[in-house]
Amino acid sequence: MNWTDERVEKLKRLWAEGLSASQIAAQLGGVSRNAVIGKVHRLNLPGRAKAGGSTGANRSAKRPAAPARPANYPARVATRPTARTVGATALKDDVEVALPELSYVPSNDVVVPISRKLALTDLTERTCKWPMGDPLKDDFHFCGVDASEASPYCGYHARLAYQPVADRRKAAARA
Repeated sequence: MNWTDERVEKLKRLWAEGLSASQIAAQLGGVSRNAVIGKVHRLNLPGRAKAGGSTGANRSAKRPAAPARPANYPARVATRPTARTVGATALKDDVEVALPELSYVPSNDVVVPISRKLALTDLTERTCKWPMGDPLKDDFHFCGVDASEASPYCGYHARLAYQPVADRRKAAARA
């Protein structure tokens, strides 16, 4: 199908009248909806608002107010630019993000085993298989400390690997 000057003028007129690409394709005949959309883009014809849609300005006016900050929420607030998409345009907004105050409290009752530094070929069913270091480096090894029958890890590494759900929730609630 060729886009003759007459067909292009008819396309422009129907587009200006507000017909959809499917309706224009039906009136032109021998052309698909996608072909109409492609030609509209190549001709740089002005876009139209989607039916029932709203503009970006209307959207920001409808946004609800931010909820009040709880009393136990940290007072420190940082702003950082974030991208917000409105239609096909990404806009930068400065958004206030509350950052919680985090502090590390080391545990005093942790006993870290002295690694036996075993290679993969030296591991048995009863040795800890916790990897240590970078696998691509020469000094990579496994813990190698005696492990229980129920776990591939020693007691220390098993506590790291298998954290009960309740403990993870408590840790998340503290943060």
